[in-house]
Amino acid sequence: MELTLVVLIIIVGLTFDFTNGFHDAANAIATSISTRALTPRVALAMAAVMNFCGAFLGTGVAQTVGSGIIEAPEAISGLLLVLCALLGAIGWNVFTWWRGLPTSSSHALIGGLVGAALAASATVQWSGILDKVVLPMLLSPLVGVVLGYLLHMGILWAFRRSTPRRVTRRFRLAQTVSAAAMGLGHGLQDAQKTMGVIVLALVTAGWQDGFSVPVWVIAAVAAAMAAGTYTGGRRIITTLGRRIVHLDPPRGFAAETAAAAVLYTTAFLVKAPISTTQTITAAILGAGATRRFSDVRWQVARSIGTAWILTFPGAGIPAAALYLLLHAVTGL
Repeated sequence: MELTLVVLIIIVGLTFDFTNGFHDAANAIATSISTRALTPRVALAMAAVMNFCGAFLGTGVAQTVGSGIIEAPEAISGLLLVLCALLGAIGWNVFTWWRGLPTSSSHALIGGLVGAALAASATVQWSGILDKVVLPMLLSPLVGVVLGYLLHMGILWAFRRSTPRRVTRRFRLAQTVSAAAMGLGHGLQDAQKTMGVIVLALVTAGWQDGFSVPVWVIAAVAAAMAAGTYTGGRRIITTLGRRIVHLDPPRGFAAETAAAAVLYTTAFLVKAPISTTQTITAAILGAGATRRFSDVRWQVARSIGTAWILTFPGAGIPAAALYLLLHAVTGL
């Protein structure tokens, strides 16, 4: 039973990572596609490659997710908890993808872990969640908005004497670099969360000591995310690229650059699992607001904000219910 659950967790974990890829593919490429800097096929392929490479850049976030969110019970009960957390997060990802809402796969996973842990009467490390999840969740979008706004204002000032056609052409080329940076940052941040959950399962089963991430876990997660990214998530790409605000290449470049800077800083320095989705959405809002605040479709932004708030319970409640059901049926 233990072997079966560990294998099932790995399979479901990689499935979650695949849904993370197609759900969050828009994070890296929506702005580049909407400004026609890249074609959808080229953008998706580049994002997939950069996601794969980004997964190998660090494991600090993975160790935070594996050891800093919950303390799972040992053996079968703990493995069942992890499995239900993953299933709750997958369900929320699929639902929000269907609705075209760019919500956070990262926070869905953490919500699933907390919900299942509460149902299992396991220890939830609330101080770790506050320091490593809640505060970064609140601060990263604010920083994204400000950076996106300031970067685009700087671009407007620096190229104020250039012709619009020349500026557009230059920034379409520059967006190739900024989109690649976003893809690398997405792989760096989001792939590590699945690594952390798989390692949590290995430790819970007693198959390894400590929360270091084996190379085979990194490679498997990287491949699953890259495959998911290449399949794309066109519903969310439309929301991020067109429905929030009209983007031109300079604004797209500013948004992607600002978001990538936040992703790298939090992954390498803070080791906090922040939301790639929230960060790039906030940066798009900041860059889009440089013309007129009325240019931003705030009703769409409010809908996204509501979905962000609902992400934790949206993944946590199904995960908790599923754990209670399986525990009652199987007696594990």
